[in-house]
Amino acid sequence: MPAIEFGLDRLLNDPKLRKPLHGRRLALLAHPASLSANLTHALDALAVLPDLQLTAAFGPQHGLRGDKQDNMIESPDFVDPRHGIPVFSLYGAVRRPTPAMMDSFDVLLIDLQDLGCRIYTFITTLRYLLEAAAEHGKEVWILDRPNPAGRPLEGLLLRPGWESFVGAGPLPMRHGLTMGELACWFVASLALDVECTVIAMHGWVPAAAPGYGWPGEERSWVNPSPNAPNLSMARCYAGTVLVEGTTLSEGRGTTRPLELFGAPDIDAGRLITSMHALAPDWLLGCRLRECWFEPTFHKHAGKLCQGIQIHVDDQHYRHAWFRPWRLQSLAFKALRQLQPDYDLWRDFAYEYEYGRLAIDLINGSPLLREWVDDPAATPADLDVLTRVDEDAWEKAREAFLLY
Repeated sequence: MPAIEFGLDRLLNDPKLRKPLHGRRLALLAHPASLSANLTHALDALAVLPDLQLTAAFGPQHGLRGDKQDNMIESPDFVDPRHGIPVFSLYGAVRRPTPAMMDSFDVLLIDLQDLGCRIYTFITTLRYLLEAAAEHGKEVWILDRPNPAGRPLEGLLLRPGWESFVGAGPLPMRHGLTMGELACWFVASLALDVECTVIAMHGWVPAAAPGYGWPGEERSWVNPSPNAPNLSMARCYAGTVLVEGTTLSEGRGTTRPLELFGAPDIDAGRLITSMHALAPDWLLGCRLRECWFEPTFHKHAGKLCQGIQIHVDDQHYRHAWFRPWRLQSLAFKALRQLQPDYDLWRDFAYEYEYGRLAIDLINGSPLLREWVDDPAATPADLDVLTRVDEDAWEKAREAFLLY
């Protein structure tokens, strides 16, 4: 037996575990990283089991099997050519399932690889489906997977009224839970009347080195979304995703998306120096490197950018010290100090929101942007505000930890 079994593999390997599903119509919510230990897609692996009856599937943002790029690029409904069942898109005409979609099954299996960050839209899709299941009297099973960013938590809690498709609830940016644990938290915090079963992993130790959440010595990394190519990105993402709300490039259109950031009109060397002067403790656990890159698409496509790459994949990485949300916030603060009039905040439609700045949607309130733009505000000011939220979340999540 392997040292670790994900929820999908436990379901595939144990007929007794599947017994409650016999004779019931099943649907599967999955994406390209929903794979078994032998790299078979969950839909294909479940469909060949004679004791299960798959009648539908769902795809979240980026699709069930495909890799649709970026914000607001939608996937259509289709009939799976291999299994002949409808595949409903939850990132197309709708983001919440319709009554007709809910009528296609009795039990929904959810098998999604998450990145441990509030803004990752699979979390919101999880919430929407739990709410729909409660409304329509359907059962939900979560086939649990690791949180590759591990247990550390970081960031301000999303404020009331700032819920969106990139903000499913009052979570910090780095929440430190698995999808199964998140499901339990949603059911409790939203008081949902839904039967929700978590098929927990066996053998997952989130604090174990060198993966600290991701068992890289046992499992291949498969992109859960097109710009999530490796573990380094997953570690950095809770910080670098903030760059999506700015005019800076977050590295889309390069081979290291969301591990680096920059623009043609910044001085990366001066920026790093200023960051170290402002809050050196916020830069612990990783190494920063001045770099140059030219995106092939997206922001600053075809232009040479000066930037900073965050290195979290060598012997200098310290999992407990690394704080990507603070690091990226500090980069914005240093840039504002060096170039006070820099056109930093990008005003554009972000995940179907048109009336609010993307940076505020991403962060779950205007608080971070206001701190960056206030010349008198210090790193200590943001730290005091954030630690209150982090302490509250650490207590709130305790009851939902399964590992």
